[in-house]
This record gives sequence, C-alpha cells and structure tokens, in this order.
Amino acid sequence: MMKTLILVRHGQSLWNLEKRFTGWVDIDLTDNGKLEAKKSGELIKKEQLNIDLYYCSFQLRAKNTLKIIQDELNDHKVVKEAWQLNERHYGALTGLNKDEMKIKLGEEKVHQFRRSWDLRPDPLEKTNPFHPLNIETYKEIPIDKIPDTESLKDTYERVIEFYKSDIENNKGKNILISAHGNSIRALCKHLFNLDDTEISKLEIPTGNPLLIEFENNKVTKCKYLDQDRAKDLLVF
Repeated sequence: MMKTLILVRHGQSLWNLEKRFTGWVDIDLTDNGKLEAKKSGELIKKEQLNIDLYYCSFQLRAKNTLKIIQDELNDHKVVKEAWQLNERHYGALTGLNKDEMKIKLGEEKVHQFRRSWDLRPDPLEKTNPFHPLNIETYKEIPIDKIPDTESLKDTYERVIEFYKSDIENNKGKNILISAHGNSIRALCKHLFNLDDTEISKLEIPTGNPLLIEFENNKVTKCKYLDQDRAKDLLVF
C-alpha cells in the first residue's frame, strides 16, 4: 500500500465561476484557480514530502493545476494521465447554469442531480458540441467508454477500478492525484468507507490538498493542508 496520498481538486475553473455544469467539457482555470493551484504547491512543499508518482485526469483544469503544483515543487516527473479520473458527466445538464436550473427544476431536484448516488441526468445528445465525442481531448478514449451521462455511482465504478489496478498497490510511495470534485468524492467514498447517504454530504473544495496517510493498508491520518478552507470530511 502507498505511504501517502494527496488528492487535489483542480483550482477554480471558468465554468465554476459561471456556475455552469462542466463535467467532461474541457474548461481551463481562472486566474484565481491558478493562484489556488500555486498555493496548493506551496502547502505541499511545506510537508517536505518527496512525491514519487503523479496522476491526473485528461482534463485541462486538472492538468494545469498539476503543472503549477509541480512548478512550485520544482519536480517535473512524468505525469500519468487517466480519463478514468475525469469529472462526472452531467448529461443534458452540461453547460447549463446551476442557479437557472434551480429556478426551472427546483432546488431539491438540482441537489439530487448533483449529490445523489445513482440518479443520472438525461443523456446529452451525441450531436451536442459539448458531448465528449466532439471534443478533441478525448479522441484516444475508446468510444464505448465515453458516456452520455453519469451518476456518481457510474463515476465511482470507473475511478475505483483504475485506482485499484494502477494506484493502490504502489507500496511505500507518496502519490499525488489532481482531479475533480466527483472523482475525488468517489475516492473518498472508497477510502473512508462512506455509505451512499454520507457521500451525498461530502464537499470537496477547489485547490486545497487533502493529505491522507496509510499504515498497514488503513487510513491513519487525514487533513486538508489549508485549514482556513477545509471542509468537513465526515471522518477523523
């Protein structure tokens, strides 16, 4: 089992700022998001950990967050990019404004779409320019792996399958993953053994590294490095 795992949700993206459902649309960081990533790097540097392995999703906001962190650490090891670490696909909600959807559908329904375990939004039409089939970033992903919509459960299954096959068994390594709110929530559900109700309450802040330590295959310590922006972990 690895020694330490650091999970970083990308810094604020342009569509985070605009309160739009982003999912698999490949949106970059805001200037503030870049500053969050820089601070993440500074906080990780203070921990004086040698990062052995870096992972991130295929998405620009996660890749650029990690690039900024590596610049701060002066460590430019090769990064393993994995589409399985991508954000959840929000289906037909993709690109829509969350506040406008609350007015149209009601706050409770939007909350269910965002936080429920197994509820999928309607699928996104394959002809929509926001569909992953029409985004150059994903051209190397097998077509049968590209979703039209996803629940958190769907996201969990692809994230955890990859985690178990490629990440979990790197014994004694310090590993950093730059990913997304829902892919990190999926990892936290697995690592902290959260049930389907507990996971709906878990919020992941942008640009705040979550440091997790392991001993004998069990999580022994967990903390956000920026305590001023920490969220309730529901455990520890």
